[in-house]
Amino acid sequence: MASGVVDSVAVIGGSIAGCAAAVVLHRAGARRVVVHERATAELADRGVGVAVHTERCAELLAAGLVDEAVPWEPMRVRHWYVRDGSEALGRVVGVQPFPFRAYGWGHLWRALRARVPREVEFRTGSTVRGIAAGADGVVVRGADDEERYAAVAGADGHSSLVRDHLHPGLTPHSAGYPAWRGACPEDRLRGLADWADGVCAYVVFDGGHLVVYRIPDGRGGRLVNWVLYATVPGTATTSRTLDAAHRARLDEITGELLPPFWGELIRRTGPDAVFLQRLYDVTAPRYASGRLLLLGDAATVARPHTGAGAVKALQDVAVLESSLAGGADWASAAAAYDAARAPVGQAMTALGRRLGHGLVEATPDWHTQDAAALDAWWEGLAGQGGFGGRGLAR
Repeated sequence: MASGVVDSVAVIGGSIAGCAAAVVLHRAGARRVVVHERATAELADRGVGVAVHTERCAELLAAGLVDEAVPWEPMRVRHWYVRDGSEALGRVVGVQPFPFRAYGWGHLWRALRARVPREVEFRTGSTVRGIAAGADGVVVRGADDEERYAAVAGADGHSSLVRDHLHPGLTPHSAGYPAWRGACPEDRLRGLADWADGVCAYVVFDGGHLVVYRIPDGRGGRLVNWVLYATVPGTATTSRTLDAAHRARLDEITGELLPPFWGELIRRTGPDAVFLQRLYDVTAPRYASGRLLLLGDAATVARPHTGAGAVKALQDVAVLESSLAGGADWASAAAAYDAARAPVGQAMTALGRRLGHGLVEATPDWHTQDAAALDAWWEGLAGQGGFGGRGLAR
């Protein structure tokens, strides 16, 4: 970083984007970096998986933002299954290349947290109540005090206080359908069916689909991570708790719409290990302005169909680092970062909406699809839109 670009930075949020930002800000030469994380203990991940395209992973490894020592499971192909006859896994509609690594969210976060230098002050239980930005710095207000910093990096997730400050009135757009999520210990599924290693399953039905892949459990075994997207007519999703309507819809899908193996996977996960995710999208028109900038979900929340949430967050941080290295001052570095990343956020949001429309809201007649028709449909839906994350341009 050019001398004098930034002296002190508050990073609001200590998740994946926040930890990575602390690493690169310190690496870039900021004299003082303070992370404000409102959680008081290690962040919980509930076994959630993260899929990282191998090309994007290579970029992030080279940027020092992914650790090769973090455990992962390989994915090589994607099988599209539909319930048809008595086959446990269902009928394979098509097979496509799928070069991804599957990580556990918690493994990625803990590796990044361990990389945060000791010189960085990482405050847990630090809830930021407000900020006041001026030409010469930003005041960060906590529960009982306030501090001044030269700049603030907002990595405070989907309900970002920093984004609200930069863009007051920016309203998230609801997807209109939820995701059910869970992770089942693989040994609970022994003897049920021969689901080959390296296969990511897309199990499709009218009005939704199920995505399934294996992730490490951190103890030498594996979890089967799954995400189910489906419409629930007449019902809004407002929390992570399954109410009667969402339980009934899940029971209908597992019993009537999924092939037997995949329905049994969800049942054997256990109700206490299944949670709802409210889906919506929002993207900041600008990622940086004045002394404030946005990273990760604070900047853009795209529907997870894109397969690129954690990847985009880490790419944001990588571009921030290169922008700081090439900037003569904070304003020029922030402008370069904004110019590079805000268009990516807009593209990822649009892609998530297209994928949600085709995979949930207006699904084709899967029983009439063959491999050629599936490939043409997917190409028209995803095209070159960045499924799995766009290449890192800095």
